[in-house]
Amino acid sequence: MSFQDHYSAFAASYARARPEYPAALFRWLRTQSPSGGLAWDAGTGSGQAARGLVEVFERVVATDPSSEQLAQAPAHPRITYYAGSEIASGLVSGSADCVTAAQAAHWFDLEGFAAEARRTLRRGGLVAVWGYGLCRVSEAVDLVLDRFYTDVVGPHWPPERRHVDSAYRELPFPFAEVAWPPIAMEREWSLAQLLGYLDTWSAVHHYRKALGTDPLGPLVPELRRAWGAAEAVRRVAWPLFGRAGRT
Repeated sequence: MSFQDHYSAFAASYARARPEYPAALFRWLRTQSPSGGLAWDAGTGSGQAARGLVEVFERVVATDPSSEQLAQAPAHPRITYYAGSEIASGLVSGSADCVTAAQAAHWFDLEGFAAEARRTLRRGGLVAVWGYGLCRVSEAVDLVLDRFYTDVVGPHWPPERRHVDSAYRELPFPFAEVAWPPIAMEREWSLAQLLGYLDTWSAVHHYRKALGTDPLGPLVPELRRAWGAAEAVRRVAWPLFGRAGRT
């Protein structure tokens, strides 16, 4: 599978708008890894997962094929960012304690990634891939989001999105699995922040390119009515799912 570049064209807004992962997830990854030495984050994008990993591992190598997205990743003295694919990490064999892919594995050459994970991991090392689906806010907001997701931009999702919709249950994962923990991903967001996040959906950008119009335009008044007071901050939750295992 060749690199599918869905986000480089709006890398800055992606970096601003995408949610950070919960600290509890990274603490769990550390407890499942043989030591806290090195973690490799494949498909790091603008480094959302790398920044969490470096809180529990001594060093993080974070790779992504998109130099535009990597340019948006905040510098950290213990994170090494460089352009690279999921099948060629550049790491020494047997050097990593943990290999991760956050909201990225459905774009991967999964056979190649599995082989590279096996090569780079030390004995007892952990592989973990995770993602998140459609966010939940309230009954009224969710109805608007569901219709937008399925009926409006639905035809414009890349086919790999099916793995997100199935919570990675059908994703090839040739490792001895470890039970995934029940960890929630939540944020307190304004309506403007939610709209900024929706603007990073690949399907929204594919819709604009295909039809020449902005699908968010008609959505905004619908969401405003469902949201309530314009200044209100609401809890936004995503179903965080994943697969973890060892070779």
